[in-house]
Amino acid sequence: MFGRLRTSFSRFRHSMRVEAAPGRGNQTHNLFESAAAHVTACAEDDQEPMDEASTWVSPEALSFGVSEPACRAVIALAREHDESPRTVARTLLGLPVA
Repeated sequence: MFGRLRTSFSRFRHSMRVEAAPGRGNQTHNLFESAAAHVTACAEDDQEPMDEASTWVSPEALSFGVSEPACRAVIALAREHDESPRTVARTLLGLPVA
């Protein structure tokens, strides 16, 4: 049982990393580095870095990673404006407050 768990975790961990791009040395990128680069490039509307960051990890991992900074940003804004996270999220998305 522990062997299967270890194997599954190892596969998951491996899916969160990608081999270094040619010419970049030994550097590898983890899930959250990729998500941070992708979110930053998206906020700056810069397609080239967005595309590069999306190659660092699998699309599924990137999707998971991008949701983490989004959640943290909504929570921080909600605290800053003394509102609920739901209200802030709906406002950011241009939806009427429910």
